[in-house]
Amino acid sequence: MRGDRTMSGERRRIPVAAPDLSGNEEAYVQDAVRSTWISSTGPYLARFEKAFAEMCDTKFAIPVANGTVALHLALLALDVKPGDEVLVPSLTYIATANAVRYVGAEPVFVDVDADTWCVSPEHLHSAITSKTKGIIAVHLYGHPADMDALRRIATAHGLWIVEDAAEAHCAHYKGRRVGGLGDVATFSFYGNKIIASGEGGALTLDDASLAERIRLLRGQGMDPARRYYFPIIGYNYRLTNVAAALLCAQLERAQQIISRRRAIFEGYAARLRGIPGIGFQPTAAWAEPSPWLYCITVDEGAFGVSRDRLSQRLDEEGIETRPFFVPIHTLPPYVESWSRRQRMLPQTEQLAASGLNLPTYAHMSEADLDRICATILSACR
Repeated sequence: MRGDRTMSGERRRIPVAAPDLSGNEEAYVQDAVRSTWISSTGPYLARFEKAFAEMCDTKFAIPVANGTVALHLALLALDVKPGDEVLVPSLTYIATANAVRYVGAEPVFVDVDADTWCVSPEHLHSAITSKTKGIIAVHLYGHPADMDALRRIATAHGLWIVEDAAEAHCAHYKGRRVGGLGDVATFSFYGNKIIASGEGGALTLDDASLAERIRLLRGQGMDPARRYYFPIIGYNYRLTNVAAALLCAQLERAQQIISRRRAIFEGYAARLRGIPGIGFQPTAAWAEPSPWLYCITVDEGAFGVSRDRLSQRLDEEGIETRPFFVPIHTLPPYVESWSRRQRMLPQTEQLAASGLNLPTYAHMSEADLDRICATILSACR
């Protein structure tokens, strides 16, 4: 491959995301394989736990198979039961709500805030009932939720908070790293994330007794002091040493990867600024977002074509994009129960209809940015 063309002369396709595996990933994976420690024990797991806890400024980091099971374990450990209600934003990946249903509880959807795109503290009050047990605060598209405001509400009503930080590795809220701002936080290391192992996840927290329960649930419920004795029903949600080897290599270069992605964000902003109808993800004064996927919104009236038509045009030019998440309250598993509540989520629906994620990954070139932004400009009326 040379420049923007493949060996056959065809224009290279730009994916929406790709992992940066240019460090010690291959060497560490080979080391794990040669050691024969390829399952859920091994030195890379302990190394990752220590390094990731330090990164999140927490006492504990517990690796798991993926971000969805991290959410499930958090809710199990917090003793969420059938009949309970959990407040969640509707503008998020469906795993956030699915995990609530896994434990038999009901997700109650809350609108997002225009200034952060995260769950709105203002709208939480009216959603709280006697059945409400907690809040899942999603740091959407890398921007932290307003955790102090959420904590005041949670404290007043005796609720817990789970941070869903799947998209927000190394984001800062008022100078503090996400991951230690709620009762427990969950992360994903899916292949499109800033820190990636293909599949993988983690929980971070400071509560020793809660961490002990999460570990018990994660490992089939086996008593750590009595092999093959199972005091509870648990789950096989453990991460492998091979995946942890990948993550250890990723953490070594986390700041380098993030710095490069921030430069890509800045490149987009400089090129797209001033195009009619193109809007940008807001950043609160107290936030330092994580540069996951670059987000724009498309005002069809001002831009001249719809978000979906722009996405199609980019695809025709070999540029992959993806729309914002479909609001969960409109999806088949949830629409019937939500319709009975007769609540509107206008900010969620407006963003979902107009938002677009542009390609974002560490080894994008300036030529890639030029090509993407030139295509967007050419589509403008």
